[in-house]
Amino acid sequence: MLVCSSGWGWYLGKVAEAAVNRTDAIPADGNADTSGSGEAMNLLLVGNDSRVSLSEEQLAELNAGEDSGTNTDTMILVHIPADGSKASFVSFPRDSYVDIPGHGQDKLNSAYAYGERDAPADATDAERQSAGAQLLVQTISQLTGLQIDHYAEVDLLGFFQLSSIVGGVEVNLCQAVDDSYYSGAVFPAGVQTISGADALKFVRQRHGLPRGDFDRIIRQQVYIAGVLRNILSENVLFDLGKQRELADAAGGALTVDQGLNLFDLAAQMQSITAGAIDFQTIPYVGDAEDPQGRYILQLQDEDTLHAFFADLSADPQAPAPSTAEAPDTVAPADVTVDVYNGSGTSGLAASAAEQLTAAGFAVSSTGNADSDAYTLTEIRYAEGDAALANTLAAAIPGASTAQSDDAAPGTVQLVLGSDFAGVGQAVEAPASTTAASGEDPRTADDTSCIN
Repeated sequence: MLVCSSGWGWYLGKVAEAAVNRTDAIPADGNADTSGSGEAMNLLLVGNDSRVSLSEEQLAELNAGEDSGTNTDTMILVHIPADGSKASFVSFPRDSYVDIPGHGQDKLNSAYAYGERDAPADATDAERQSAGAQLLVQTISQLTGLQIDHYAEVDLLGFFQLSSIVGGVEVNLCQAVDDSYYSGAVFPAGVQTISGADALKFVRQRHGLPRGDFDRIIRQQVYIAGVLRNILSENVLFDLGKQRELADAAGGALTVDQGLNLFDLAAQMQSITAGAIDFQTIPYVGDAEDPQGRYILQLQDEDTLHAFFADLSADPQAPAPSTAEAPDTVAPADVTVDVYNGSGTSGLAASAAEQLTAAGFAVSSTGNADSDAYTLTEIRYAEGDAALANTLAAAIPGASTAQSDDAAPGTVQLVLGSDFAGVGQAVEAPASTTAASGEDPRTADDTSCIN
């Protein structure tokens, strides 16, 4: 109430607005239309690994290593409903294998870099930054089916500055960790309070953790939860000096889109309690390799993802949708399929082609995929051919579908993975070496131990 309803709150908003960096992050197209969403907000929160603003001393203090360009290894969608009753944070693993508009299938954390490279040769640094942000927003919007309303980005230095101002955040580790070489994270087991450089090391560690990047995501969520608990506590709400420092640091540490008003955002969240803030990870299938042999994370199919985010963003006053609408389909005879064997099992493409023909599909060609190491069966289709892909997917339950620039219009590509059991048979994804999808959301007041 003090921050959001008084002249002091207005002043803090002006302090933050005066210092904040702006970028043209919200694209004019490629950002899904969610008409009727009212005053609800979808904010894309991005952490990049750029080190260009760090001095040699800071690089050493933060164990940040050398600058490797702009890598958006932290991507979180924040949804706040119109009534400000809760907040949902959904993390996107950096290795998620997705369709990047204009660039085909690749890891999600490459979208920003593609956008920067797509900028004109004579573009300024600010224009390249805007191009990177816009392509990332378009990719996330396509993936979720949601309109991204606002964008906020923080680099390593900005995170360090914010964590220092907020003060110590209490975390609870199930066991001691020692990642001296990579992130510099060295922490004992149990409950402890971290801040500043230690906070940055805590959220950057992934080496030496049982689930790698998944545990790093949980670390980031737990730290954000601790920051929110601190901000919502009396220690900040009634400390005018701390409020002034926080507003100043937030303005200087963040790069936001042209339309985001930090004071309005604070006002929309003023009534949220820690128990009404939940954290989760986008639904996924499991580990796989891309055609280049790189590790990737295979996400759930588009219909499942869109249903998940539709439920996440549903009006709290209205019943949440329980299932996705039935996808558009056509008759199997209207679907032409190119079959590629990526399973490593000789003759599987020919066998699948016979089964597809028997099921009424038109098979155009068979052959080997660009790799024989596909573990997951994929259905790829050109823009406008989603109904064709949906029809084929109904005949191979569990196969992932994705729009691809490689697919010719009117023809669907079926890439057979080692999970393929036959037309009409559900695929069985290999056991994941990371985590199972569909974990229960973790709330901001959960202080149980983590890796």
